[in-house]
Amino acid sequence: MPRSPYEFTAGNTPDAPRSDLPELLTALAADLRGLDYTPDGVARLLGAAASEALNRDQIIPALLAVDRAVRQDEGNAALAAVVRLWLLAEPQAKDTLDAALPGIGADGLLTLGLVEPVPGAGLLAAKADLRPYGWSGTSGNNTDGSGGAELWVASDLAAHQQAGVLRHDHVLGIGQASTTLVQTTVRRHTGRALDLGTGCGIQAFHLLHHCEHVTATDISERALAFTRFNILLNAAALSVDPSRLEDRVSLRLGSLLDPVAGEEFGLVVSNPPFVITPRSAGEAAAEQFTYRDGGLPGDAIVASLVADLPGILAPGGTAQMLGNWEVAAGTGWQERPRTWVRPDTDAWFIQREQVGPEQYAETWLQDASEGRDRQHYRDAYAAYLADFESRNVEGIGFGMVWLRRPPAPGQGTFSRFEEITYPIEQPIGPHLGAAVERIDWLAAHSLEEAHLLVAEDVTEERHQRPGAEHPGVILLRQGAGLRRTNLLSTELAGFVSACDGDLSAGQIAGALEALLGGGMAGGDGFDAGSFRGRLLADVANLVRDGFLIPAAGKARSKAPAAPGRTPFFSTWMRTFLQNMVN
Repeated sequence: MPRSPYEFTAGNTPDAPRSDLPELLTALAADLRGLDYTPDGVARLLGAAASEALNRDQIIPALLAVDRAVRQDEGNAALAAVVRLWLLAEPQAKDTLDAALPGIGADGLLTLGLVEPVPGAGLLAAKADLRPYGWSGTSGNNTDGSGGAELWVASDLAAHQQAGVLRHDHVLGIGQASTTLVQTTVRRHTGRALDLGTGCGIQAFHLLHHCEHVTATDISERALAFTRFNILLNAAALSVDPSRLEDRVSLRLGSLLDPVAGEEFGLVVSNPPFVITPRSAGEAAAEQFTYRDGGLPGDAIVASLVADLPGILAPGGTAQMLGNWEVAAGTGWQERPRTWVRPDTDAWFIQREQVGPEQYAETWLQDASEGRDRQHYRDAYAAYLADFESRNVEGIGFGMVWLRRPPAPGQGTFSRFEEITYPIEQPIGPHLGAAVERIDWLAAHSLEEAHLLVAEDVTEERHQRPGAEHPGVILLRQGAGLRRTNLLSTELAGFVSACDGDLSAGQIAGALEALLGGGMAGGDGFDAGSFRGRLLADVANLVRDGFLIPAAGKARSKAPAAPGRTPFFSTWMRTFLQNMVN
Protein backbone atom coordinates (compact mmCIF):
# COMPACT_ATOMS: atom_id res chain seq x y z
CA MET A 1 0.00 0.00 0.00
CA PRO A 2 1.40 3.48 -0.89
CA ARG A 3 2.54 5.52 2.09
CA SER A 4 -0.02 8.06 3.24
CA PRO A 5 1.03 11.74 3.42
CA TYR A 6 -0.29 11.61 6.99
CA GLU A 7 2.07 8.77 7.97
CA PHE A 8 3.83 9.27 11.30
CA THR A 9 7.18 7.50 11.66
CA ALA A 10 9.28 9.62 14.03
CA GLY A 11 10.66 7.89 17.10
CA ASN A 12 12.15 10.91 18.84
CA THR A 13 9.33 13.42 19.39
CA PRO A 14 10.05 16.20 21.92
CA ASP A 15 8.58 15.55 25.39
CA ALA A 16 7.59 12.00 24.54
CA PRO A 17 9.38 8.68 25.16
CA ARG A 18 11.78 7.63 22.43
CA SER A 19 10.86 4.59 20.35
CA ASP A 20 13.86 4.60 18.00
CA LEU A 21 16.18 2.63 20.31
CA PRO A 22 15.08 -1.01 20.07
CA GLU A 23 17.86 -2.38 22.29
CA LEU A 24 16.76 -0.20 25.20
CA LEU A 25 13.09 -1.12 24.68
CA THR A 26 13.98 -4.82 24.72
CA ALA A 27 16.02 -4.38 27.90
CA LEU A 28 13.24 -2.42 29.60
CA ALA A 29 10.61 -5.04 28.77
CA ALA A 30 12.84 -7.81 30.12
CA ASP A 31 13.47 -5.92 33.37
CA LEU A 32 9.77 -5.17 33.92
CA ARG A 33 8.85 -8.77 33.23
CA GLY A 34 11.50 -10.02 35.62
CA LEU A 35 10.13 -7.75 38.37
CA ASP A 36 6.59 -9.05 37.86
CA TYR A 37 5.54 -5.46 37.19
CA THR A 38 2.12 -6.70 36.07
CA PRO A 39 -1.42 -5.94 37.27
CA ASP A 40 -1.37 -9.07 39.43
CA GLY A 41 2.15 -8.43 40.71
CA VAL A 42 1.34 -4.87 41.77
CA ALA A 43 -1.93 -6.00 43.37
CA ARG A 44 -0.07 -8.60 45.44
CA LEU A 45 2.45 -5.98 46.58
CA LEU A 46 -0.18 -3.40 47.58
CA GLY A 47 -3.02 -5.57 48.81
CA ALA A 48 -6.69 -5.22 47.91
CA ALA A 49 -7.57 -2.06 49.84
CA ALA A 50 -4.57 -0.01 48.67
CA SER A 51 -5.05 -1.23 45.08
CA GLU A 52 -8.67 -0.10 45.10
CA ALA A 53 -7.66 3.29 46.52
CA LEU A 54 -5.02 3.69 43.79
CA ASN A 55 -7.69 2.98 41.19
CA ARG A 56 -9.49 6.01 42.65
CA ASP A 57 -6.28 8.06 42.25
CA GLN A 58 -5.65 8.01 46.01
CA ILE A 59 -1.95 7.26 46.53
CA ILE A 60 -1.49 7.48 50.32
CA PRO A 61 -2.74 3.92 51.07
CA ALA A 62 -0.43 2.61 48.32
CA LEU A 63 2.57 4.50 49.72
CA LEU A 64 1.94 3.01 53.14
CA ALA A 65 1.41 -0.47 51.69
CA VAL A 66 4.67 -0.35 49.73
CA ASP A 67 6.63 0.70 52.82
CA ARG A 68 5.06 -2.12 54.80
CA ALA A 69 5.78 -4.69 52.08
CA VAL A 70 9.47 -3.78 52.00
CA ARG A 71 9.76 -3.88 55.79
CA GLN A 72 8.24 -7.36 55.78
CA ASP A 73 10.41 -8.67 52.93
CA GLU A 74 13.46 -6.96 51.40
CA GLY A 75 12.82 -9.05 48.31
CA ASN A 76 10.00 -6.61 47.47
CA ALA A 77 12.40 -3.66 47.25
CA ALA A 78 12.96 -3.72 43.49
CA LEU A 79 9.27 -3.89 42.56
CA ALA A 80 8.51 -1.32 45.27
CA ALA A 81 11.00 1.13 43.72
CA VAL A 82 9.35 0.90 40.30
CA VAL A 83 5.86 1.25 41.80
CA ARG A 84 6.98 4.31 43.75
CA LEU A 85 8.58 5.85 40.66
CA TRP A 86 5.78 5.46 38.12
CA LEU A 87 2.52 4.74 39.90
CA LEU A 88 3.07 6.97 42.93
CA ALA A 89 5.28 9.64 41.30
CA GLU A 90 7.86 9.43 44.10
CA PRO A 91 11.43 10.36 42.94
CA GLN A 92 14.02 7.59 43.39
CA ALA A 93 17.77 7.47 43.78
CA LYS A 94 19.79 6.52 40.70
CA ASP A 95 21.42 3.53 42.38
CA THR A 96 18.00 2.28 43.52
CA LEU A 97 16.78 2.24 39.91
CA ASP A 98 20.04 0.68 38.71
CA ALA A 99 19.47 -2.17 41.16
CA ALA A 100 15.78 -2.57 40.32
CA LEU A 101 16.24 -2.41 36.52
CA PRO A 102 19.75 -3.79 35.88
CA GLY A 103 19.28 -4.39 32.16
CA ILE A 104 18.44 -0.83 31.18
CA GLY A 105 19.58 1.05 34.28
CA ALA A 106 18.79 4.62 35.22
CA ASP A 107 20.83 5.97 32.32
CA GLY A 108 18.71 4.00 29.87
CA LEU A 109 15.54 5.40 31.41
CA LEU A 110 16.97 8.91 31.01
CA THR A 111 17.83 8.22 27.38
CA LEU A 112 14.31 6.97 26.64
CA GLY A 113 12.77 10.03 28.30
CA LEU A 114 10.95 8.09 31.00
CA VAL A 115 12.64 9.88 33.91
CA GLU A 116 14.30 13.24 34.52
CA PRO A 117 16.63 14.63 37.22
CA VAL A 118 15.13 16.47 40.18
CA PRO A 119 17.13 19.75 40.37
CA GLY A 120 19.39 19.87 43.42
CA ALA A 121 18.07 16.61 44.91
CA GLY A 122 20.20 13.93 43.31
CA LEU A 123 17.04 11.97 42.53
CA LEU A 124 15.24 10.91 39.38
CA ALA A 125 11.53 11.60 38.91
CA ALA A 126 9.07 10.05 36.48
CA LYS A 127 8.75 12.12 33.32
CA ALA A 128 5.95 9.87 32.07
CA ASP A 129 3.60 7.37 33.64
CA LEU A 130 4.44 3.74 32.86
CA ARG A 131 2.02 1.21 34.28
CA PRO A 132 1.11 -2.44 33.76
CA TYR A 133 -2.06 -3.27 31.89
CA GLY A 134 -3.54 -6.53 30.74
CA TRP A 135 -6.56 -8.67 30.14
CA SER A 136 -7.32 -12.33 30.51
CA GLY A 137 -7.96 -14.71 27.65
CA THR A 138 -10.96 -15.99 29.63
CA SER A 139 -12.46 -12.56 30.29
CA GLY A 140 -15.30 -13.13 27.85
CA ASN A 141 -14.32 -10.24 25.60
CA ASN A 142 -11.90 -12.24 23.46
CA THR A 143 -14.41 -14.18 21.42
CA ASP A 144 -11.96 -14.42 18.54
CA GLY A 145 -9.89 -16.81 20.67
CA SER A 146 -6.76 -14.65 20.66
CA GLY A 147 -6.23 -14.95 24.41
CA GLY A 148 -5.05 -12.32 26.83
CA ALA A 149 -2.00 -10.10 27.16
CA GLU A 150 0.25 -8.41 29.73
CA LEU A 151 1.51 -5.01 28.63
CA TRP A 152 3.11 -1.79 29.91
CA VAL A 153 1.53 1.48 28.85
CA ALA A 154 3.22 4.90 28.90
CA SER A 155 1.28 8.16 29.04
CA ASP A 156 1.62 11.59 30.58
CA LEU A 157 1.50 11.87 34.36
CA ALA A 158 -2.08 12.25 35.59
CA ALA A 159 -3.39 15.18 37.60
CA HIS A 160 -2.86 13.42 40.94
CA GLN A 161 0.78 12.72 40.04
CA GLN A 162 1.88 16.30 39.31
CA ALA A 163 1.28 19.89 40.28
CA GLY A 164 -0.52 22.52 38.21
CA VAL A 165 -2.94 22.41 35.30
CA LEU A 166 -2.39 19.68 32.72
CA ARG A 167 -0.55 20.62 29.54
CA HIS A 168 -2.91 21.20 26.62
CA ASP A 169 -1.37 18.39 24.55
CA HIS A 170 -1.65 16.01 27.51
CA VAL A 171 -1.63 12.33 26.49
CA LEU A 172 -4.23 10.57 28.57
CA GLY A 173 -3.54 7.22 30.15
CA ILE A 174 -5.92 4.34 30.65
CA GLY A 175 -9.06 5.83 32.15
CA GLN A 176 -12.67 4.94 32.69
CA ALA A 177 -13.81 6.05 29.23
CA SER A 178 -11.11 4.07 27.41
CA THR A 179 -11.81 0.88 29.39
CA THR A 180 -15.54 1.36 28.81
CA LEU A 181 -14.92 1.37 25.06
CA VAL A 182 -12.68 -1.70 25.38
CA GLN A 183 -15.48 -3.55 27.16
CA THR A 184 -18.11 -2.35 24.71
CA THR A 185 -16.33 -3.28 21.48
CA VAL A 186 -17.61 -6.37 19.70
CA ARG A 187 -14.50 -8.47 19.06
CA ARG A 188 -14.42 -10.25 15.72
CA HIS A 189 -11.67 -11.04 13.23
CA THR A 190 -11.20 -8.11 10.86
CA GLY A 191 -8.74 -7.45 8.08
CA ARG A 192 -8.38 -3.69 8.51
CA ALA A 193 -9.34 -1.78 11.65
CA LEU A 194 -9.11 1.90 12.58
CA ASP A 195 -8.46 3.41 16.01
CA LEU A 196 -9.60 7.01 15.56
CA GLY A 197 -8.04 9.33 18.16
CA THR A 198 -5.67 6.70 19.53
CA GLY A 199 -4.22 8.64 22.48
CA CYS A 200 -1.78 6.30 24.24
CA GLY A 201 -2.94 3.41 22.03
CA ILE A 202 -5.10 1.27 24.33
CA GLN A 203 -7.76 0.54 21.69
CA ALA A 204 -5.06 -0.35 19.16
CA PHE A 205 -3.56 -2.91 21.55
CA HIS A 206 -6.85 -4.79 21.71
CA LEU A 207 -7.45 -4.47 17.97
CA LEU A 208 -4.06 -6.02 17.22
CA HIS A 209 -5.24 -9.18 18.94
CA HIS A 210 -8.08 -9.84 16.51
CA CYS A 211 -7.37 -7.68 13.44
CA GLU A 212 -4.70 -8.18 10.80
CA HIS A 213 -3.81 -4.50 10.39
CA VAL A 214 -4.57 -1.47 12.55
CA THR A 215 -4.46 2.17 11.50
CA ALA A 216 -4.18 4.54 14.48
CA THR A 217 -4.78 8.26 14.03
CA ASP A 218 -4.51 11.32 16.23
CA ILE A 219 -4.26 15.08 15.87
CA SER A 220 -1.48 15.08 18.48
CA GLU A 221 2.07 14.20 17.44
CA ARG A 222 2.89 13.45 21.07
CA ALA A 223 -0.01 11.00 21.31
CA LEU A 224 1.24 9.10 18.27
CA ALA A 225 4.74 9.08 19.74
CA PHE A 226 3.41 7.49 22.94
CA THR A 227 1.42 4.95 20.90
CA ARG A 228 4.48 4.04 18.84
CA PHE A 229 6.57 3.64 22.01
CA ASN A 230 3.91 1.44 23.63
CA ILE A 231 3.48 -0.82 20.61
CA LEU A 232 7.22 -1.34 20.22
CA LEU A 233 7.77 -1.87 23.95
CA ASN A 234 5.09 -4.60 23.83
CA ALA A 235 5.92 -5.88 20.35
CA ALA A 236 6.14 -9.54 21.36
CA ALA A 237 2.81 -9.54 23.22
CA LEU A 238 1.12 -7.73 20.30
CA SER A 239 2.62 -10.00 17.60
CA VAL A 240 4.41 -7.07 15.97
CA ASP A 241 7.84 -7.31 14.32
CA PRO A 242 9.64 -4.11 15.42
CA SER A 243 11.64 -4.03 12.19
CA ARG A 244 8.46 -4.31 10.10
CA LEU A 245 5.98 -2.24 12.13
CA GLU A 246 4.14 -1.11 9.01
CA ASP A 247 3.07 -4.70 8.28
CA ARG A 248 0.59 -4.51 11.14
CA VAL A 249 0.35 -0.86 12.18
CA SER A 250 0.01 2.47 10.41
CA LEU A 251 0.23 5.65 12.49
CA ARG A 252 -1.38 8.73 10.93
CA LEU A 253 -1.15 12.36 12.07
CA GLY A 254 -4.24 14.43 11.25
CA SER A 255 -7.72 15.56 12.24
CA LEU A 256 -10.72 13.21 12.39
CA LEU A 257 -11.19 11.32 9.10
CA ASP A 258 -8.70 13.34 7.03
CA PRO A 259 -5.85 10.80 7.40
CA VAL A 260 -8.01 7.92 6.11
CA ALA A 261 -10.07 9.62 3.40
CA GLY A 262 -10.93 7.19 0.61
CA GLU A 263 -10.12 4.07 2.64
CA GLU A 264 -12.46 1.43 4.06
CA PHE A 265 -12.29 -0.54 7.30
CA GLY A 266 -14.12 -3.53 8.68
CA LEU A 267 -14.07 -2.09 12.21
CA VAL A 268 -13.63 1.43 13.57
CA VAL A 269 -13.35 2.22 17.27
CA SER A 270 -13.09 5.72 18.67
CA ASN A 271 -12.91 7.40 22.04
CA PRO A 272 -12.99 10.83 20.38
CA PRO A 273 -12.41 14.22 22.04
CA PHE A 274 -16.14 14.45 22.74
CA VAL A 275 -16.14 16.78 25.75
CA ILE A 276 -18.41 19.78 25.12
CA THR A 277 -16.26 22.86 25.73
CA PRO A 278 -17.14 26.57 25.60
CA ARG A 279 -15.70 28.27 22.53
CA SER A 280 -14.20 31.75 22.76
CA ALA A 281 -13.41 34.33 20.11
CA GLY A 282 -9.88 34.09 18.79
CA GLU A 283 -8.98 30.95 20.73
CA ALA A 284 -5.94 29.06 19.45
CA ALA A 285 -5.70 25.30 19.02
CA ALA A 286 -2.81 25.33 21.51
CA GLU A 287 -5.26 26.49 24.19
CA GLN A 288 -7.44 23.39 23.80
CA PHE A 289 -6.99 20.14 25.72
CA THR A 290 -6.53 17.99 22.62
CA TYR A 291 -7.18 14.69 24.43
CA ARG A 292 -10.80 15.70 25.14
CA ASP A 293 -11.65 18.85 23.12
CA GLY A 294 -12.29 18.46 19.41
CA GLY A 295 -12.38 22.23 18.85
CA LEU A 296 -15.99 22.35 17.62
CA PRO A 297 -18.96 23.96 19.36
CA GLY A 298 -21.43 21.91 21.39
CA ASP A 299 -21.69 18.24 20.45
CA ALA A 300 -20.72 18.83 16.81
CA ILE A 301 -17.68 16.52 17.01
CA VAL A 302 -19.87 13.51 17.85
CA ALA A 303 -22.56 14.54 15.36
CA SER A 304 -20.01 14.73 12.54
CA LEU A 305 -18.52 11.33 13.35
CA VAL A 306 -21.91 9.61 13.54
CA ALA A 307 -22.77 11.03 10.12
CA ASP A 308 -19.38 10.46 8.46
CA LEU A 309 -18.02 7.20 9.91
CA PRO A 310 -20.27 4.96 7.77
CA GLY A 311 -18.54 6.47 4.73
CA ILE A 312 -15.25 4.72 5.61
CA LEU A 313 -16.81 1.38 6.54
CA ALA A 314 -16.55 -1.63 4.25
CA PRO A 315 -19.88 -3.36 3.47
CA GLY A 316 -20.98 -4.98 6.73
CA GLY A 317 -18.35 -2.99 8.64
CA THR A 318 -19.10 -1.56 12.08
CA ALA A 319 -18.03 1.46 14.13
CA GLN A 320 -18.19 1.80 17.90
CA MET A 321 -17.57 4.96 19.85
CA LEU A 322 -18.37 6.89 23.01
CA GLY A 323 -19.90 10.33 23.03
CA ASN A 324 -21.71 13.21 24.69
CA TRP A 325 -24.86 14.82 23.33
CA GLU A 326 -26.80 17.86 24.39
CA VAL A 327 -30.41 17.54 25.58
CA ALA A 328 -32.40 20.72 25.03
CA ALA A 329 -35.08 21.70 27.53
CA GLY A 330 -38.40 20.01 26.81
CA THR A 331 -36.97 17.34 24.47
CA GLY A 332 -36.12 13.66 24.74
CA TRP A 333 -32.43 12.78 24.88
CA GLN A 334 -32.61 10.76 21.67
CA GLU A 335 -34.04 13.54 19.50
CA ARG A 336 -30.68 15.10 18.55
CA PRO A 337 -28.73 11.85 18.04
CA ARG A 338 -31.49 10.47 15.85
CA THR A 339 -31.01 13.32 13.37
CA TRP A 340 -27.31 12.51 12.98
CA VAL A 341 -27.81 8.99 11.61
CA ARG A 342 -27.86 8.57 7.84
CA PRO A 343 -30.88 6.72 6.38
CA ASP A 344 -28.67 3.90 5.06
CA THR A 345 -26.96 3.18 8.41
CA ASP A 346 -27.77 0.73 11.19
CA ALA A 347 -27.52 2.52 14.52
CA TRP A 348 -27.77 1.62 18.19
CA PHE A 349 -27.39 4.32 20.88
CA ILE A 350 -27.40 3.45 24.58
CA GLN A 351 -27.44 6.42 26.94
CA ARG A 352 -25.73 5.44 30.19
CA GLU A 353 -25.90 8.73 32.08
CA GLN A 354 -27.34 12.24 31.91
CA VAL A 355 -26.11 15.15 34.03
CA GLY A 356 -26.95 18.83 34.34
CA PRO A 357 -24.71 21.67 33.09
CA GLU A 358 -23.32 22.36 36.58
CA GLN A 359 -22.19 18.80 37.22
CA TYR A 360 -20.77 18.58 33.71
CA ALA A 361 -18.70 21.72 34.22
CA GLU A 362 -17.41 20.50 37.58
CA THR A 363 -16.39 17.14 36.16
CA TRP A 364 -14.24 18.50 33.36
CA LEU A 365 -12.74 21.39 35.28
CA GLN A 366 -11.61 18.91 37.91
CA ASP A 367 -10.34 16.53 35.19
CA ALA A 368 -7.69 19.05 34.10
CA SER A 369 -6.98 20.33 37.64
CA GLU A 370 -8.32 23.75 36.68
CA GLY A 371 -9.62 24.32 40.21
CA ARG A 372 -6.12 25.07 41.49
CA ASP A 373 -6.49 28.70 40.35
CA ARG A 374 -9.59 30.13 42.06
CA GLN A 375 -10.24 32.96 39.58
CA HIS A 376 -9.61 30.74 36.56
CA TYR A 377 -12.01 28.15 37.96
CA ARG A 378 -14.73 30.75 38.51
CA ASP A 379 -14.37 32.17 34.99
CA ALA A 380 -14.24 28.74 33.34
CA TYR A 381 -17.27 27.47 35.30
CA ALA A 382 -19.28 30.56 34.28
CA ALA A 383 -18.25 30.05 30.66
CA TYR A 384 -19.59 26.47 30.69
CA LEU A 385 -22.96 27.58 32.06
CA ALA A 386 -23.27 30.50 29.63
CA ASP A 387 -22.40 28.21 26.72
CA PHE A 388 -25.09 25.67 27.61
CA GLU A 389 -27.64 28.40 28.31
CA SER A 390 -27.06 29.87 24.84
CA ARG A 391 -28.41 26.63 23.32
CA ASN A 392 -31.13 26.01 25.92
CA VAL A 393 -29.34 22.86 27.13
CA GLU A 394 -30.69 21.35 30.34
CA GLY A 395 -28.81 18.05 30.26
CA ILE A 396 -25.79 16.32 28.73
CA GLY A 397 -26.00 12.65 27.90
CA PHE A 398 -23.17 10.15 27.77
CA GLY A 399 -23.31 6.77 26.13
CA MET A 400 -22.26 4.15 23.64
CA VAL A 401 -22.78 4.30 19.89
CA TRP A 402 -22.78 1.35 17.46
CA LEU A 403 -23.01 1.94 13.70
CA ARG A 404 -23.00 -0.41 10.73
CA ARG A 405 -22.93 -0.11 6.98
CA PRO A 406 -25.40 -2.72 5.69
CA PRO A 407 -23.71 -5.65 3.90
CA ALA A 408 -25.60 -5.00 0.67
CA PRO A 409 -27.18 -1.88 -0.91
CA GLY A 410 -30.87 -1.55 -0.18
CA GLN A 411 -30.76 -4.00 2.72
CA GLY A 412 -33.12 -3.00 5.51
CA THR A 413 -31.68 -1.01 8.39
CA PHE A 414 -32.57 -0.79 12.06
CA SER A 415 -32.12 1.83 14.76
CA ARG A 416 -32.40 1.61 18.54
CA PHE A 417 -32.21 4.47 21.03
CA GLU A 418 -32.49 3.35 24.64
CA GLU A 419 -31.47 4.51 28.08
CA ILE A 420 -29.88 1.96 30.42
CA THR A 421 -28.51 3.59 33.57
CA TYR A 422 -28.37 0.59 35.91
CA PRO A 423 -25.28 -1.69 36.22
CA ILE A 424 -24.74 -4.08 33.31
CA GLU A 425 -22.44 -7.04 32.81
CA GLN A 426 -18.90 -6.27 31.68
CA PRO A 427 -17.52 -6.81 29.19
CA ILE A 428 -20.75 -6.04 27.34
CA GLY A 429 -19.27 -6.35 23.83
CA PRO A 430 -20.07 -10.07 23.35
CA HIS A 431 -23.68 -9.46 24.38
CA LEU A 432 -24.05 -6.51 22.00
CA GLY A 433 -22.68 -8.67 19.20
CA ALA A 434 -25.11 -11.46 20.02
CA ALA A 435 -28.00 -8.98 20.05
CA VAL A 436 -27.12 -7.76 16.57
CA GLU A 437 -26.96 -11.37 15.37
CA ARG A 438 -30.48 -11.96 16.71
CA ILE A 439 -31.75 -8.83 14.97
CA ASP A 440 -30.24 -10.10 11.71
CA TRP A 441 -31.74 -13.54 12.33
CA LEU A 442 -35.23 -12.05 12.78
CA ALA A 443 -34.85 -10.15 9.51
CA ALA A 444 -33.87 -13.32 7.64
CA HIS A 445 -36.27 -15.91 9.11
CA SER A 446 -39.98 -16.52 9.54
CA LEU A 447 -40.82 -16.19 13.21
CA GLU A 448 -43.95 -18.32 12.67
CA GLU A 449 -41.78 -21.30 11.74
CA ALA A 450 -39.07 -20.73 14.35
CA HIS A 451 -38.53 -23.00 17.33
CA LEU A 452 -37.45 -21.02 20.38
CA LEU A 453 -35.81 -21.64 23.74
CA VAL A 454 -35.70 -19.58 26.92
CA ALA A 455 -32.14 -18.24 27.37
CA GLU A 456 -30.25 -19.88 30.23
CA ASP A 457 -29.71 -16.62 32.16
CA VAL A 458 -33.44 -15.79 32.24
CA THR A 459 -35.55 -16.24 35.37
CA GLU A 460 -39.18 -15.55 36.21
CA GLU A 461 -40.53 -13.37 39.01
CA ARG A 462 -44.18 -13.33 40.11
CA HIS A 463 -46.03 -10.89 42.33
CA GLN A 464 -49.54 -11.29 43.72
CA ARG A 465 -51.58 -9.93 46.57
CA PRO A 466 -51.89 -12.16 49.64
CA GLY A 467 -54.62 -14.72 49.08
CA ALA A 468 -54.93 -14.02 45.35
CA GLU A 469 -55.38 -17.07 43.15
CA HIS A 470 -53.25 -15.78 40.28
CA PRO A 471 -50.24 -13.43 40.06
CA GLY A 472 -50.94 -9.84 39.13
CA VAL A 473 -47.44 -9.27 37.74
CA ILE A 474 -45.14 -11.68 35.91
CA LEU A 475 -41.61 -10.49 35.10
CA LEU A 476 -38.79 -11.99 33.08
CA ARG A 477 -35.31 -10.97 34.21
CA GLN A 478 -31.95 -11.41 32.51
CA GLY A 479 -28.99 -12.28 34.69
CA ALA A 480 -26.38 -11.44 32.04
CA GLY A 481 -25.67 -8.87 29.36
CA LEU A 482 -27.83 -5.76 29.55
CA ARG A 483 -29.83 -7.36 32.38
CA ARG A 484 -33.20 -6.29 31.07
CA THR A 485 -36.55 -6.84 32.77
CA ASN A 486 -39.72 -7.52 30.76
CA LEU A 487 -43.31 -7.29 32.05
CA LEU A 488 -45.35 -10.15 30.59
CA SER A 489 -49.02 -10.27 29.72
CA THR A 490 -50.87 -13.49 30.52
CA GLU A 491 -50.72 -14.65 26.91
CA LEU A 492 -47.02 -13.82 26.55
CA ALA A 493 -46.26 -15.70 29.78
CA GLY A 494 -48.14 -18.65 28.33
CA PHE A 495 -46.10 -18.41 25.14
CA VAL A 496 -42.79 -18.32 27.00
CA SER A 497 -43.81 -21.35 29.08
CA ALA A 498 -43.97 -23.50 25.93
CA CYS A 499 -40.62 -22.36 24.46
CA ASP A 500 -38.59 -25.53 24.93
CA GLY A 501 -37.84 -26.12 21.22
CA ASP A 502 -40.66 -28.65 20.65
CA LEU A 503 -43.24 -26.33 19.09
CA SER A 504 -42.88 -23.60 16.50
CA ALA A 505 -43.82 -20.04 17.40
CA GLY A 506 -46.76 -20.30 15.01
CA GLN A 507 -48.02 -23.47 16.69
CA ILE A 508 -47.83 -21.93 20.15
CA ALA A 509 -49.53 -18.73 18.99
CA GLY A 510 -52.31 -20.77 17.36
CA ALA A 511 -52.91 -22.78 20.52
CA LEU A 512 -53.07 -19.63 22.67
CA GLU A 513 -55.42 -18.04 20.15
CA ALA A 514 -57.76 -21.03 20.41
CA LEU A 515 -57.54 -21.08 24.20
CA LEU A 516 -58.11 -17.36 24.81
CA GLY A 517 -60.57 -16.93 21.95
CA GLY A 518 -62.64 -19.79 23.34
CA GLY A 519 -63.83 -17.72 26.26
CA MET A 520 -61.11 -17.94 28.90
CA ALA A 521 -59.98 -14.34 28.51
CA GLY A 522 -62.54 -12.12 26.94
CA GLY A 523 -64.98 -14.11 24.86
CA ASP A 524 -66.98 -12.06 22.33
CA GLY A 525 -64.54 -9.14 22.27
CA PHE A 526 -61.61 -11.32 21.23
CA ASP A 527 -60.00 -10.31 17.87
CA ALA A 528 -58.05 -13.33 16.61
CA GLY A 529 -56.24 -11.43 13.85
CA SER A 530 -54.90 -8.61 16.01
CA PHE A 531 -54.18 -11.01 18.88
CA ARG A 532 -51.79 -13.11 16.80
CA GLY A 533 -50.02 -10.08 15.33
CA ARG A 534 -49.54 -8.41 18.71
CA LEU A 535 -48.37 -11.63 20.34
CA LEU A 536 -45.76 -12.39 17.68
CA ALA A 537 -44.55 -8.78 17.76
CA ASP A 538 -44.00 -9.16 21.50
CA VAL A 539 -42.25 -12.47 20.90
CA ALA A 540 -39.95 -10.82 18.35
CA ASN A 541 -39.00 -8.25 20.99
CA LEU A 542 -38.16 -11.05 23.43
CA VAL A 543 -35.91 -12.63 20.80
CA ARG A 544 -34.33 -9.28 19.97
CA ASP A 545 -33.54 -8.63 23.62
CA GLY A 546 -32.23 -12.15 24.30
CA PHE A 547 -34.97 -13.56 26.54
CA LEU A 548 -35.79 -16.13 23.83
CA ILE A 549 -33.23 -17.58 21.42
CA PRO A 550 -33.58 -19.69 18.26
CA ALA A 551 -33.30 -23.43 18.89
CA ALA A 552 -30.30 -24.64 16.91
CA GLY A 553 -31.24 -27.04 14.15
CA LYS A 554 -34.97 -26.75 14.99
CA ALA A 555 -34.29 -28.79 18.12
CA ARG A 556 -37.08 -31.17 19.21
CA SER A 557 -35.49 -32.49 22.39
CA LYS A 558 -36.31 -30.53 25.50
CA ALA A 559 -33.43 -28.51 26.93
CA PRO A 560 -32.64 -29.32 30.57
CA ALA A 561 -33.94 -26.78 33.03
CA ALA A 562 -31.39 -24.46 34.58
CA PRO A 563 -30.57 -25.31 38.20
CA GLY A 564 -33.16 -23.82 40.52
CA ARG A 565 -35.35 -22.43 37.75
CA THR A 566 -39.07 -22.47 38.48
CA PRO A 567 -41.61 -23.30 35.74
CA PHE A 568 -42.68 -20.34 33.63
CA PHE A 569 -46.33 -21.29 33.59
CA SER A 570 -48.58 -23.89 35.10
CA THR A 571 -48.29 -27.52 34.06
CA TRP A 572 -51.88 -27.63 32.85
CA MET A 573 -51.23 -24.74 30.46
CA ARG A 574 -48.22 -26.52 28.96
CA THR A 575 -50.23 -29.72 28.62
CA PHE A 576 -53.07 -27.81 26.95
CA LEU A 577 -50.72 -26.24 24.41
CA GLN A 578 -49.14 -29.59 23.62
CA ASN A 579 -52.56 -31.17 23.09
CA MET A 580 -53.76 -28.34 20.85
CA VAL A 581 -51.01 -28.89 18.29
CA ASN A 582 -50.74 -32.68 18.39
